[in-house]
Amino acid sequence: MTDNDNRLIEAFFSEAAQQQIEDNGFTQRVMDRLPDTGVSLTHRLSRLWTLFCVVIGGVLFFVFNGWESLKASLRILFETAVTSLSVFVTTAPTADLHLDPVVVLLLLAFLLVFLPYQTFRKLSATL
Repeated sequence: MTDNDNRLIEAFFSEAAQQQIEDNGFTQRVMDRLPDTGVSLTHRLSRLWTLFCVVIGGVLFFVFNGWESLKASLRILFETAVTSLSVFVTTAPTADLHLDPVVVLLLLAFLLVFLPYQTFRKLSATL
């Protein structure tokens, strides 16, 4: 853009910034009708219900020996993933695939590490 264009844009916006629009108390009426920012009863009940469910879930986790089940499930998941990756890396060069195993492994690492991290970061920022 040229300097003349910049001057025209600045003149346009400076005129618009000086313009006043009367709202006849509309803004104040809208602000008065907005709900109170305090914690409502529904919000408190929602928090209590969430706390109750988390406590019950934790108790059931320990009562039914959840650690052992979790460890076994994670071990099986890890072994399956490692086996699948080793089979892919071994057979990919012999097959007529146009995929580089290193690229696939990097993509898999991206999907398993970076995306969950970004999702957690965005969710924790909104909460």
